[in-house]
Order: sequence, then structure tokens, then C-alpha cells
Amino acid sequence: MTADETVAQPSGEHVVVQRSLHEAADTPQVVERAIAAFRTDYQDSAFTDLVVLIAALNEQESIAEFLDEVPDSIAGVPVTLLVIDDGSSDDTGKIAREHGALVCSLERNCGHGSALRAGYRLARELGAKYIATLDADGQWNPADLPAMVQLLVDDSADFVIGSRQLGATQNTDAVRNAGVRFFSRAISVLTGTSITDSSSGLRAMKVHVTATVRQTQPQYQTSELLIGAIFQGFRVAEVPTVMRVRTAGESKKGKNLFYGGRYATVISKTFAREWPKRVKG
Repeated sequence: MTADETVAQPSGEHVVVQRSLHEAADTPQVVERAIAAFRTDYQDSAFTDLVVLIAALNEQESIAEFLDEVPDSIAGVPVTLLVIDDGSSDDTGKIAREHGALVCSLERNCGHGSALRAGYRLARELGAKYIATLDADGQWNPADLPAMVQLLVDDSADFVIGSRQLGATQNTDAVRNAGVRFFSRAISVLTGTSITDSSSGLRAMKVHVTATVRQTQPQYQTSELLIGAIFQGFRVAEVPTVMRVRTAGESKKGKNLFYGGRYATVISKTFAREWPKRVKG
């Protein structure tokens, strides 16, 4: 399997999915063009204090119902719903707009991590205080966000993870579930911070976390952001959540062995990079 894989879609179309551990050389230019187009489309309108950010690739079958679940206010904080369309070849972006989201469209697939970083940047530049992330496949329930955002509002945490290990998962893939437990334990040992779900896509954070923590991964980015946040001294908390089953489409992460190997590589490289620069205290 190559780093970038051509994946067949239900429509019969094929899309190249970014699965490399390094961004393509032209990704910064692709992102700049997308952000410039976004600013033209939305005339530099300011965001609310909370941006709910979703990076999406060919999720037209699930995204409408999922976006409709996101409330206008979470923990008393007004919400701006932002979708980064990561080079979809279907109507993901169009449907997202029809269901109330602001959409920033990348001209090709750059990877989930690269797309999220474009969203983080927009949130910072357009005045948000908090960012919450969800996956476009609908596996993470927006109903779990109020408890997470409240920790940020109360200044009890800087980075909050929705943990399926503290809650429950409807995913019946025993290998994937075992991997979640294994890698979470590994990160706990490496960082000295107890973590039960290092790969959760349900997260809430203060916006400045995204400006401080170094992020380079185009795809396997959850552990990089988490390890960096811990070593930069940010307060990390977890709340229970229930991970739902995907109702349509397929994962863009790759098969279990491929995914696990690359996830382990990111953990080891991030630890080696961030450990010498950790905040001691």
C-alpha cells in the first residue's frame, strides 16, 4: 500500500487520499488559496467565541444529518460551524453550506491534519476563543460537547478529549479497539499523564493551543497535538463519550495494520521532538 491511496467511492468515482507522514510540497499554497477564497466568500466576518470544526472528505451521505445535530449554542457559547472540505469529489461542500456551515474548500485532498490546521488558523484569525472538533462521519456525538466546552469556559482545562474508554464504543472492530487502548497507554507512559483515548476525534480546546503546539502531520495528527499539548504544559482533561458506528462511507485512515504502524511512528517521532523542549514544572 502506498502512502497516498486511490480509494473507490460509492458513486464509482475515485479519490486520492493523503496518507503520507509528510505534507506534499505544495500543501501550503493549496491552503493559502483556500483561505483567500474563504475570506472573499465570507467577507472576513468574525467568528463567534466557539468554532465547531469538521474536516470532511467525500461524506455527502452522512454530513447533512450530522451537521443538523450541532446546536447553535454549546454551554452557553454561540457556535460557528466550520467545515473544511478536504478536496472532496462529491457534494460534501455544497451540502454542508445548505445545512448551515461555513465552508473552506481545498482544491485537492491534503489530509485530515492539514485540513484541521487550516480550520485552526481561520478560528484564530477570525476571533474565536475555543475550538471543538468532530469527524464528518458522525461517529462522535455533538451532544457530548457541552461538558467539554464547560471545562474550557470555567478555565478548568485547556484541552479536553471525549473518551470512548471512559464511556463506550459501538465499534465492534476488536483490533481497532485494542489499538486505542494500547496507544493510549503508551502515550500515558511516555508523557506521565493519564490518557485513555489518544485518537479521539472529539476534542475541545482553547484556541491558543493550536498556535503554540507544533503540528506537521497531514493525516495521523491526533497524537501529535495531544503529546505536544502535554509537553507544552497545557492542562488536559477527558470526559466520557459514546462513539457511534459510521452510517455511510468508509474510514480514510487505512486498514488496521497500516494505520497502527503509522500511528506508532507519529507517536515516537513526536515524543523525540517534543521531549527535549518540554515545559518542566
